[in-house]
Amino acid sequence: MKALVFIATMLMASFSFAAKTYQVTGPVLEVTDSKIVVEKGKDKWEIDRAADTKVTGDLKVGEKVTIEYTMTAKTVEVKEAKKKK
Repeated sequence: MKALVFIATMLMASFSFAAKTYQVTGPVLEVTDSKIVVEKGKDKWEIDRAADTKVTGDLKVGEKVTIEYTMTAKTVEVKEAKKKK
């Protein structure tokens, strides 16, 4: 039984580290301690930035950057479907 619990724990841990990553590349429009805003085409992409975000080079407005990020759901609310009459 302990072996089964151990295996299940290891599988869950491996899934949490296997989060899909995405990239956006473009010029920096804004930089703060909590976000980086990048222009991609006509769109502005606002990416959250944490204290442990690894930055290589001099991150400043106007520089072209490639940001690697992940998307994780914080909450999920299921809406009840409307019943047909």
